[in-house]
Amino acid sequence: MDTTAYIFDLLKIILPALLVAGSIFYLVQQYFEKEQQRRLIELRLQSGKEVLPVRLQAYERIVLFLERITPSNLLVRLSSAGQSAPDYHRLLLQEIRAEYEHNLSQQLYMSPDAWQQVKQAKENVLTMINKAYHGLPQPQQARGTELAKRVLETVIADEVDPTTQALNVVKHEAIGLF
Repeated sequence: MDTTAYIFDLLKIILPALLVAGSIFYLVQQYFEKEQQRRLIELRLQSGKEVLPVRLQAYERIVLFLERITPSNLLVRLSSAGQSAPDYHRLLLQEIRAEYEHNLSQQLYMSPDAWQQVKQAKENVLTMINKAYHGLPQPQQARGTELAKRVLETVIADEVDPTTQALNVVKHEAIGLF
């Protein structure tokens, strides 16, 4: 009987100690999990503060790119005076492609849909210029001013600028960052 009393006394000491140790373990574990979550949120906020300006700059550059390749702006910036239609055609295509290549890295900061719209806008402008060039009677003998006139006539006839949709998507996405 002496051993049972001894075991009973031992259990009276061990069980409360185990309950206290288990409770402390649980509380400490909860504390560390919450601390880890807090640090993760802090890290995300810090990262957001650093990435947001870069993303906004990327959107600004893409808007600038789209504005620069808008046919009316492109034709004003690259004068057709004194150039043949083939030379002016080549210059226009070369300028659009160079602008695009200069801004390729901006796709890292944009959604795939927005970047697809930017690429489509570039292709639309290239197609418009190519169609205008090939629509000229005797394009090899035509002047650059005739090509510029034909491109502007196409923009007016279509009543939609080929970069408008992409500009709207990019602006909408940039506003969504706030």
